[in-house]
Amino acid sequence: MAKIIHIDLDDSALAAPTAEIEQERKVAMFDLLEENSFTLPERDGKVPPAGPYRLGLSIRQKRLVFEIATENGEPAGEFHLSLGPFRQVVKDYFQICESYFDAVKTAAPSQIETIDMARRGIHNEGARVLEERLEGKAEVDNDTARRLFTLICVLHFGG
Repeated sequence: MAKIIHIDLDDSALAAPTAEIEQERKVAMFDLLEENSFTLPERDGKVPPAGPYRLGLSIRQKRLVFEIATENGEPAGEFHLSLGPFRQVVKDYFQICESYFDAVKTAAPSQIETIDMARRGIHNEGARVLEERLEGKAEVDNDTARRLFTLICVLHFGG
């Protein structure tokens, strides 16, 4: 089974999230565990352990760290991604989310829909950046990349 069955999100060093950020995190984790596609490809002639996988996500030394283990907890891989390629899209995503959360309280439905479309567009861009950064390290489908991007945003928010 090429999928993630457990996620450890190391947000212990981060400031307490806002209610909206906490809700985004919960929804992303729930949705990700319900349905995802995550495969470790062969690297350097080595076949990785088969899934399902346990995933640890954290930020260490200004790098996004993916720690992958088998269902039994045996290490299956680890890789570190620079946060640089994510900075602008994460910043844009948080700004549009803030606008969206404000709009939901007072704006007309058509305004909310317009902001939500922009939010989804930025979210898709973040997922695309993640898929590019994961190339050769892990294979994910678009929905998995979108949900992982949300979790990266939560970590980046305080990182």
